[in-house]
Amino acid sequence: MSSGNDASTQAQKRAAAEGRAQGLDIGWTVFSYLLAGMAAYGAIGWLIGRAVHVSLLFPIGMLVGLAISIGFIIYRYGRGGLGERLPPRIAEGVWGERLPPRIGGVTGGVVPPGEIRR
Repeated sequence: MSSGNDASTQAQKRAAAEGRAQGLDIGWTVFSYLLAGMAAYGAIGWLIGRAVHVSLLFPIGMLVGLAISIGFIIYRYGRGGLGERLPPRIAEGVWGERLPPRIGGVTGGVVPPGEIRR
């Protein structure tokens, strides 16, 4: 009997490690988007500022790049873009709460409007 518990524990540990690794992957991706946006638009601002002799275009370009990067991150990860990366067994309710699987019903379904699950 202990071998069944050991296998279950090992599977849980593996799943937890994969979840942490996936979170780190997303974190590094977001960080790289922020840096790349600032670098790219900062470089464009620096080049244009150097050509027209306005040094203020460099920091303005960096801020514009940061704003565009944040917008892209919100578009990709903040509005459900993360949903395809999550395991399908995690369902979200009407207000975004994570729901446990139902006993004897649909597992992990979305709460229908008007039904309050406690």
